Amino acid sequence: MTDSPRDQITRWLHDLEAGDADRGDAADRLYAAVYPVLRDIAAGLMRRERPDHTLQPTALVHEAYLRLVDQTRADWQDRAHFYGIAARAMRQILVDHARKHAAAKRGGHWRRVTLDEQVANAEQLSLEILAVNDALEALARQDERMAKVVELRVFGGLLAREAAHVLGVSKRTVDEDWRVARMMLGRALATDAGA
Repeated sequence: MTDSPRDQITRWLHDLEAGDADRGDAADRLYAAVYPVLRDIAAGLMRRERPDHTLQPTALVHEAYLRLVDQTRADWQDRAHFYGIAARAMRQILVDHARKHAAAKRGGHWRRVTLDEQVANAEQLSLEILAVNDALEALARQDERMAKVVELRVFGGLLAREAAHVLGVSKRTVDEDWRVARMMLGRALATDAGA
């Protein structure tokens, strides 16, 4: 009996973790198997970014994948866990990129530009991702699991049952966390926008 694609991904993750002799082969097979899903997640994330964003979905996937596979102490439980960690890596890459963009707007990389609507919109979108990140970090300080649910669902593109599996809780718990977290984040972002 052959492994399902999900089981194969989990096996390759465990091979990478164990440092088996055919590590390169496992990494290549893993990349081919997870790339389409990671690309879809990245494309979804990038659709929410400003139109002139310099980071492309392919670059986001490559950078996130390299961060994940190059970890020396990874403890990959399974495919869903891998996608959850990939979501966190992509989120961090986007946040870092937004911070650099915002710093440049405050004079971090001085250069004279004309102020037009497109530049103003780009700055606003960078500030929005930072506001979302700040609100998510504040939520994590109140309820870490709830913040992880948001991260897995929004940045990882996981379904509620997959997020439940990653977190080791029931789907019902994830659904409730998701409902409350959306409300809390909505309030935090509305308050932030009003300030």
